[in-house]
Amino acid sequence: QVQLVESGGGLVQAGGSLRLSCAASGRTFSWYRMAWFRQAPGQEREFVAGVWWGGSRTSYADSMKDRSTISRDSAENTVYLQMNTLKPEDTAVYYCAAARSVSQYSYTNARAYDYWGQGTQVTVSS
Repeated sequence: QVQLVESGGGLVQAGGSLRLSCAASGRTFSWYRMAWFRQAPGQEREFVAGVWWGGSRTSYADSMKDRSTISRDSAENTVYLQMNTLKPEDTAVYYCAAARSVSQYSYTNARAYDYWGQGTQVTVSS
C-alpha cells in the first residue's frame, strides 16, 4: 500500500509564498515521475508541475512557470512545491501524484498517475 501525504497548505495573502511537501510511504517504488495538480471548486483538476525521478527534468503549467519550483528528495521519497507571488486564483486543493512508469497519457493528464494524496487546501486572500 502506497500513501502520499501532502502538507504545507494554508491561508496566505496575495503576494505571499507557500511550500508544499508530499511524502511517499508504505510500499514505495522507484518512481518514474511525481507531480502536483490542483482543483478549484467547480473546475477540473489541472496540472501544476512535475518532476522526473531519473535526471533533472521538470515541467510547469504556464500559470505557475515563473512563480513556482518543484524539487525532490529521492532518498526521502519526497517532492516539494515552492510557490511564490501567490494570487487569489491559485486558491485550490493541491494534490500530489506519483507515476510508476511511462503512461499512454500525457504527463499533464491526471490519468497518467497511479497514486494520489488526499490533498491540501491552499487559500490566497486578496
